[in-house]
Amino acid sequence: MKVLLLYFLIINVLEFIIAGYDKFLARKQKRRIPENTLFFLAFIGGTIGLLLAMLFFRHKTAKTSFIVKFTGIILIQIVIIYFKINNKI
Repeated sequence: MKVLLLYFLIINVLEFIIAGYDKFLARKQKRRIPENTLFFLAFIGGTIGLLLAMLFFRHKTAKTSFIVKFTGIILIQIVIIYFKINNKI
């Protein structure tokens, strides 16, 4: 259990830092971090980190397609957790 918590801590901190760095790159009009990278890290457990980065840095909050895809990832994770808790997976 401690390993799992450590994993989620690391992946969320990493996601937060990468999203913040992407915002920095956007302000400097430099080459950006691909959205698929942000989505992948969110999907493998960095959802909270990305959500906090979106709120803290005001990053990707006006981009509807990003928010829709991110919401889809959250819904998929909720379904997975639901079925895992009810021992159906």
